[in-house]
Amino acid sequence: MTPVRRSNHIFLSLGSNIDPEFHLRLALQELAKFGRVRAVSSVWESPALGRPDQPPYLNVVVHLEAGLSAAELSRRLIPEIERRLGRVRTADKSGPRTIDIDLLVFNEELLEIEGHIIPSPEIQERPFVALPLAEVAPAMLHPGGNRTFREIASAFDQRGLKRRPDIRLTDGTLDAESGSEGRAR
Repeated sequence: MTPVRRSNHIFLSLGSNIDPEFHLRLALQELAKFGRVRAVSSVWESPALGRPDQPPYLNVVVHLEAGLSAAELSRRLIPEIERRLGRVRTADKSGPRTIDIDLLVFNEELLEIEGHIIPSPEIQERPFVALPLAEVAPAMLHPGGNRTFREIASAFDQRGLKRRPDIRLTDGTLDAESGSEGRAR
């Protein structure tokens, strides 16, 4: 008999600046194969960090409920999806990319996986991470902290960021098996 796996609440940041609408949609479809997409934030457009010569990024945060461990996500699933979607890692950490997927929060746990701190420090450092995270989990306390994601997001200057309500990444069919459509915008 196969043991029953615990359902984990996972928050992931997705970003792309190479055909971003296409790659973000594909990434969402891939993630939906591994669990239930509970929510998808609005699409946020942000300038490329450190490289004003490239197109802006489109960013979203996804709340995924799945039986995957944080280690499985970090070591196998995320790199596998990025590779399938054409992500090529180069020495230029600020270069353009088809998709970038980062594990932001795993349940309410404090973790370190292969040098990556979870919850991600980027939540408190980057508005294009904090603002969409606050949309999908506004009242959730930052694990290890005493502020909600809404409070963290409200502290950011939003100059340079633009919410893109004109971009719809899902058609409401991401999670057909479980009957959930997530919250697509």
